[in-house]
Amino acid sequence: MDGRRVAITGLGVLARCGTGVDAFWDGLFVDPGDASRAIDDFDPAPWFDNVKESRRTDRFAQFALAAAQMAIDQAGELDIDPRRRGVIYGTGVGGLNTLEEQILTFHTKGPRKVSPFLVPMMMANAGAAAISMRHGWQGPCETVVTACATGAHSIGAAARLVAAGRCDAVLTGSSEAAMTPVGIQGFANMTALSTSGFSRPFDVRRDGFVIAEGAGALLLEDWEHAEARGATIMAEVLGAGDTADAHHITAPSPGGTGAIACMEQALEDAGLTPADIGQINAHGTSTPRNDEAEAEAIAKVFGADGPPVTSIKGVTGHSLGAAGSLEAVAVVQSLLTGVIPPTIGYAERDPDLAAIDIVTEARSWTPAPALSNSFGFGGHNGCIIIGPNL
Repeated sequence: MDGRRVAITGLGVLARCGTGVDAFWDGLFVDPGDASRAIDDFDPAPWFDNVKESRRTDRFAQFALAAAQMAIDQAGELDIDPRRRGVIYGTGVGGLNTLEEQILTFHTKGPRKVSPFLVPMMMANAGAAAISMRHGWQGPCETVVTACATGAHSIGAAARLVAAGRCDAVLTGSSEAAMTPVGIQGFANMTALSTSGFSRPFDVRRDGFVIAEGAGALLLEDWEHAEARGATIMAEVLGAGDTADAHHITAPSPGGTGAIACMEQALEDAGLTPADIGQINAHGTSTPRNDEAEAEAIAKVFGADGPPVTSIKGVTGHSLGAAGSLEAVAVVQSLLTGVIPPTIGYAERDPDLAAIDIVTEARSWTPAPALSNSFGFGGHNGCIIIGPNL
């Protein structure tokens, strides 16, 4: 990535397997079976000054505020002009809970009962806006909405703001809370969801994804500034890629051509070769066509002796626009701990998939640049490369 080095100095995360980085990381090693991936124990109260404020904030934005607060708290005092602090925070769906509730209100109680807070609660930029207002960050405040590639695109865009010198710090990531009755049924009726209830990335038995909620946040900072203030630098954003399949609204391009181009672009942006990558955190949704296309793309870019590949969606499920941010947090933790989490749910190789080295049990590794893939409906492809603090 041309320009200044981009340090990661703060992390925040919410998922069914754990709220907070430590709980989330520990949860990635536990098989949830066919359990729901809704965050049933989430309490918004600790993240708001009063109940009224939380009630006027959609669930996806509540998640965003919580994850952002964790990352900012971990990063510590920044001492940066608010106009040079940015927020690039995305979502794939936005305030679906509010929208669905208010449509029911309209039809059951009449138009006068529709909440005046409907629009500010349902709009996709509500999460980013809430973060900037809560913390007084006055630099660029933007929202990325690119389906399941949202998290990777948000992080890549934020890193470029820091690298280019426009911002000295950017809070980035994404959140999603689309597990509403209509939202779930929509995915079910298009046959995207697992009928068995199990998430099995790359496994021959995979039959669709398990829908999930979640949020991830990363505090990106100019490396020299972070060093000067004595911050703990956990990792570095080395490069990012973004391409479009230009093929189909839901299906990946044949042979994973868009994914190939995106991975190659990220490598070029980072100034790396395929041999430099020590781990791939795959998109790995557990859908038949996505996993097939991604495996083929990985094999074509990295060859027969490519790096180990893992998908944490066997545990987290697929949190749509939040997925790439959860996976970025997992990559940073993998770099810090020297452990690659397993692909929970994978047990039997699919003979029709290209041969890639899928991590089936927790594996020790020597931290090196790691690639994280995110591919979304609409043909959106996003890849980011995160490296250790060297």
